Amino acid sequence: MTLDYKETVYLPKTEFSMKAGLNKLEPKLLARWKDINLYEKLREQSSGREKFILHDGPPYANGNLHIGHALNKILKDVIIRSQQMLGKDSNYVPGWDCHGLPIEWKIEEDYRKKGANKDDVSIIEFRNQCREFAKGWIEIQREEFKRLGIEGDWNNPYTTMTNAAEAQIVKELGKFLMNGSLYRGAKPVMWSVVEKTALAEAEIEYHDHKSNTIFVRFRIIKTKHLDEIIDANIIIWTTTPWTIPGNRAIAFSPNDNYALLEITSADEASLSEVGERIIVAEPLIKEVTEDSGINNYKIITTFEGAQLTETVCNHPLYGQGYDFEVPLLPANFVEMDTGSGFVHIAPGHGADDWELAIENNITVPDTVGGDGLYYQDVPLFAGNHVFKADKLVIEELLNCKSLLSTDTINHSYPHSWRSKAPLIYRNTAQWFISMDTNGL
Repeated sequence: MTLDYKETVYLPKTEFSMKAGLNKLEPKLLARWKDINLYEKLREQSSGREKFILHDGPPYANGNLHIGHALNKILKDVIIRSQQMLGKDSNYVPGWDCHGLPIEWKIEEDYRKKGANKDDVSIIEFRNQCREFAKGWIEIQREEFKRLGIEGDWNNPYTTMTNAAEAQIVKELGKFLMNGSLYRGAKPVMWSVVEKTALAEAEIEYHDHKSNTIFVRFRIIKTKHLDEIIDANIIIWTTTPWTIPGNRAIAFSPNDNYALLEITSADEASLSEVGERIIVAEPLIKEVTEDSGINNYKIITTFEGAQLTETVCNHPLYGQGYDFEVPLLPANFVEMDTGSGFVHIAPGHGADDWELAIENNITVPDTVGGDGLYYQDVPLFAGNHVFKADKLVIEELLNCKSLLSTDTINHSYPHSWRSKAPLIYRNTAQWFISMDTNGL
């Protein structure tokens, strides 16, 4: 008799289909969860248990969901369901961020398509349009999240635009006001002259950008430790000529070596002069001289940067409304891999610049408005736009014989993720919460 091996094999049996058929199965599962009121049942069964609350960064209500939303919410859903199965009351309350530029920018895009101007619309009307826009996308995103199988209190979400939420923000801010922690100050921030607003780090994109570069002379008028450098020119290099009107200091490296050079010959087209004395960092002599068309020079002396302490220069536009002294200040951010070894300090247009100025009690000037135009009290350049100012600044430096050379560079530069326009650093008045006043 032949043995029937089939009868000796014991395989597990399952009611699961051999094929997933998810395109048909998923809607059925979602419908069943809805029919049995799964969310409400879980809340009833979990009453009195230890709570597990996942603090979820809400999405913006400004468009359809993408793969990033799906990945984010599905992973969080796994965590929430796992905690529920571990015996906790894991209640997920979804929400939406309805504030800020992402929504405003969408409304402005509609204006531009219709040839309308945002400035012609009242603030109340504009805000109401933003509110209605957000409401519409909340409804769409809510259904998209539910289709992903995300379990939560979808009938009672929170939104940042409710009166209650906004009132709570004001209430909390009021506490800081009453205990003396809230104060008005100013600090340079990344600023979009197109959107006329500051941008957070996450809102910045970096793209290749062509910038003008200049080597500029600052004539030394005072010094304490090196008499031989009087009337010599400190040479700075910058990729933002438009910030020269905001210059108030020069940074140097106290631990690196510098050289006093005397020019002995130069190209016919060079802006340098035979007999002129310039000071640059020793490692960057070749870069500065080659870029400036200087053929030959002699090194009069070399010295450590620390000896430049208490040295003072004239502004390169001295005599044209910029008749103030420019001190040399030691700084740890001056690098020796490019430029001249000196950093032109415009306190209103850079984080390092601002901090160095504050440390040395230098007044931070306001030179550029939110629209990118120089203020009316800025000599020579009042009313001009910073994106068009490089040429004007270069011409004025040339007229003052302060320009040593000019060139262009292609480099990575910050842009707005919405308008794609280049950004600037700009000193702006802001509200701050002190971390020291009440031991925060």
